[in-house]
Amino acid sequence: MRLDGVLFFPVTPFGPDGSLAEPALSRHVAEGVAAEAGGVFAACGTGEFHALDLAEYTRVVATAVTATAGRVPVFAGAGGPLPTARTLARAAAANGADGLLLMPPYLVTGPTSGLVGYVREVAAAGDLPVVIYQRGTARFTPEAVAELATQVPNIVGFKDGLGDFDLLQRIILTVRRATDKDFTFFNGLPTAELTVPAYRGIGVNLYSSAVFAFAPEISLAFHKAVTGGDEVLAQRLLTRFYLPLVELRDLVPGYAVSLVKAGVRMRGLDVGGVRIPLTDPTPDHLRRLQHLINTGLETATT
Repeated sequence: MRLDGVLFFPVTPFGPDGSLAEPALSRHVAEGVAAEAGGVFAACGTGEFHALDLAEYTRVVATAVTATAGRVPVFAGAGGPLPTARTLARAAAANGADGLLLMPPYLVTGPTSGLVGYVREVAAAGDLPVVIYQRGTARFTPEAVAELATQVPNIVGFKDGLGDFDLLQRIILTVRRATDKDFTFFNGLPTAELTVPAYRGIGVNLYSSAVFAFAPEISLAFHKAVTGGDEVLAQRLLTRFYLPLVELRDLVPGYAVSLVKAGVRMRGLDVGGVRIPLTDPTPDHLRRLQHLINTGLETATT
């Protein structure tokens, strides 16, 4: 169950008619695992969790589990309305997932006690290890995370998607003070590599990598640089590849997913386009992405 290295968030491929393309997903996941992913997170944000019906979600999880073949843990996304989140948690467990990444409830913002109750109910539904995802309407207090970590045995981790370092440090310290259980924290900001140095400064070394889905060579080169102390290469990749990628990503809402999927297509695997409300990149943005990939690959290997 231990997560390590670079965490892989595969895209969800769709065929020309818009239906789920399971063979492409199987290949995508298998290639990611072969490239030494430290964990697979299927049907999550990058996998267009928001656009999948229950049957598709179930097939995505089952396909990812089969393709991974037990080599690394497979976490499945869950979240949204409480009845939906509970249903997905049960489906993930029934189809062999090793854990859940619990995303925010849909639309509403409740008090901390309500958010804690939501996490408790979803955790109980599937009885799988759960990583809480802090972002959007799911903003936790240090005391709330400590309560969940100590009172719910299958709450095993916390993924931060806010980037509020003061809050996150207080959460980490409060949890560590409350329990000595093996509890994992990781950086879950979009294009997480850009903030890896900052997260590592407060002891959070694990991070999700959307770039791994389409350019594992770049992602792994960066990971090796930051963990091996090669600050020159790490800064070179941040400057030449990650910063301009983030600047491109921020031009259009949803590009955090759309650019990743386009990148997978550029690297030779037809995974189709994104589903609405996301939109595929414009021709000009695709040209810029291709240039960035070429630059990143060159930088990673020189």
